[in-house]
Amino acid sequence: MNLRAIGCNVESAAVELREKLAFDAAKTQKALAELNARFAAEAVVLGTCNRVEIYVSRAETVAPLHVPLMAEFLAEIHGLSASTIAPHLYEHADAAAAKHLFRVAAGLDSVVVGESQISGQVKEAYESALKLTATGPLLNTLFPAALRVSKRVRSETGIAQGHVSVASAAVDYVRQVFSTLTDKTVLVIGAGEMGRLALNHLTERHPAAVLVTNRSPERAAASAAECGGRAVPWEHLDDALVQADIVLSTTGAPEPIVTRRRFDDKVRRRRAGRTLLVFDMAVPRDFDPAIHDGDAVSVFNVDDLARVADERMAERRRHLPAAEQIVDAEVTKFVKEWNTRQDGPVIGQLNAEAEKIRDEILAALMTKMNGRLSAKERSEIEYAFRLFQSKLLHGPIAALKESSREGHSGGLREAIMKLFGLKG
Repeated sequence: MNLRAIGCNVESAAVELREKLAFDAAKTQKALAELNARFAAEAVVLGTCNRVEIYVSRAETVAPLHVPLMAEFLAEIHGLSASTIAPHLYEHADAAAAKHLFRVAAGLDSVVVGESQISGQVKEAYESALKLTATGPLLNTLFPAALRVSKRVRSETGIAQGHVSVASAAVDYVRQVFSTLTDKTVLVIGAGEMGRLALNHLTERHPAAVLVTNRSPERAAASAAECGGRAVPWEHLDDALVQADIVLSTTGAPEPIVTRRRFDDKVRRRRAGRTLLVFDMAVPRDFDPAIHDGDAVSVFNVDDLARVADERMAERRRHLPAAEQIVDAEVTKFVKEWNTRQDGPVIGQLNAEAEKIRDEILAALMTKMNGRLSAKERSEIEYAFRLFQSKLLHGPIAALKESSREGHSGGLREAIMKLFGLKG
């Protein structure tokens, strides 16, 4: 299969590294083009607040892309040191890579089990790669299968029950700090999906005001209209930070939009010690973590929010065994169907080549016999040749099918093609 899933997540790398490895649209396009051209690999780049992963598939006749090489590749794309990246990367191969993606899409590999927005992020990553013609036969089969698995897990188990996500974790923390929001102002910076989810939870508690700002005035106005808030011009961000009690920030900026110096000079003193909760859900982060003072101003990033316990998580975890069974069954099915699809042309070509040789030898034999055989004798000889062919090919074909069922027919398929002189 020659499939690899290589990346890092919240468990293997801190947010300080993950934000440096984050892919914007330009870097994604560059990475996919390089993987296609330089390594002859089909590829998909998946980035979420909790993970950065690259899924790559190459021809079975060439070497896989392992962590050391991919660490160098990521270092080149992001201008980092490969030695800094490599220790934090994990690698899943072939069926294990397919299983990893299925678990990711179904929310089983998330910090918040069953997180709903992850399947949408998987879909978006795949469609972006597809649009750039960076995918191929394997990934064009794998990713739609992962999305189907996600739907099946959510519909057949209780893994997605209740509002449990990084966004709801932020709201739970708000409840611990503010007994009511009816006199509080919420500021939303950017238009990220996670920010919108958190805002949806917060508006259920009826805040006094919701302010929305975005570099694009049109997007700010549209988002504000959706939540009954008020759009604030981007250049008035400092004033909005002075007014706000709660901030939800989810921009796609490559660097912090609010540095400590900016906050100290233009915001902190004007707030006069009022409590401010900043939920920085962006990766890379929007707020300099040094703004957090542990007193009046608290800044939480996605890793912090992921550590906030939710009582409903226990109920979700109860459904994990059933969800894992679905994933395991779907992985087995995917690997079997993929290998069968790959083996079919080889088996067909093997039979065709054997029939061609058989017919050539039979034709020469019949010419040599020059009509001295009866129709019955001729039929018996032709039957014997067909039986010989069937028995000769039975072993290789049966072995190939058995290897496919076990999920590792690639090497045997290649060997059969070499032994019988078949074309790839």
